[in-house]
Amino acid sequence: MNSTDFVKKLKDIALNYKTLYVMGCFGAPLNAVNKIRYTINNSYNRRADRSAMIRAASADTFGFDCVCLIKGILWGWNGNKNAAYGGAVYSSNGVPDINDTQMFNKCYDKSADFSRIIPGEAVWLPGHIGIYIGDGLAVECTPAWKNNVQITSCNCYKSGYNRRNWQKHGKLPYIKYVAEKTVETLAHEVMHGKWGNGAERKRRLEAAGYRYQEVQDWVNRICRTIRIVDTLAQEVLEGKWGNGNVRREQLISAGYDYRTVQDKVNEIVKK
Repeated sequence: MNSTDFVKKLKDIALNYKTLYVMGCFGAPLNAVNKIRYTINNSYNRRADRSAMIRAASADTFGFDCVCLIKGILWGWNGNKNAAYGGAVYSSNGVPDINDTQMFNKCYDKSADFSRIIPGEAVWLPGHIGIYIGDGLAVECTPAWKNNVQITSCNCYKSGYNRRNWQKHGKLPYIKYVAEKTVETLAHEVMHGKWGNGAERKRRLEAAGYRYQEVQDWVNRICRTIRIVDTLAQEVLEGKWGNGNVRREQLISAGYDYRTVQDKVNEIVKK
């Protein structure tokens, strides 16, 4: 599974399915049979409050815990309400049945520096694991807050989201991480209309796992550069920067890219 599809599946579960935190459950629908199974399978679920929640869940609710959410998706979970585990096949696709710490130990490129985290990476703190989905957000299954699979903010404050302070992140060995486009490349795509405008642009960039504001800042930077180059070219044509080597040396000394300015001058002259 590649990182793009992995993130889409996580978002889909968080936004479009009824879920409940159930220890040891990797996507089973909470029908009558599974309610019996998961109210007796471990001491956490046998607690009176947890058992009551499981028994009260509708049959179209799917149970997960933090690491079982990851395993369930990698094992093929597809939201099938008629399958014992929602379509997941236990311990399949080369993914073992391991706990959150063991799962994170298998990650590579682990780091406590979150400045270069990319969508699809595992985020971890002792006893808990989730997945970063981009734009400062993660998907996790937790009994906290909404008591289900939910989107939370990752080590930052985001309006409308509960904040989780994760300690480390790393790449899962079971995921193929799709090469990320550079922010500059995305900015040029935006300027050529490939990502729409306004709210639509923001929605599409974030849905693809990119940081909207970071891309928009690059767009603004490029626009400022274009305006500067246009102004300089007009000044050159007005004779304010001299000619030949004098022009070249003066532009470079002022901190400008001579070739970019001269190309713009040539473009204007040819019109």
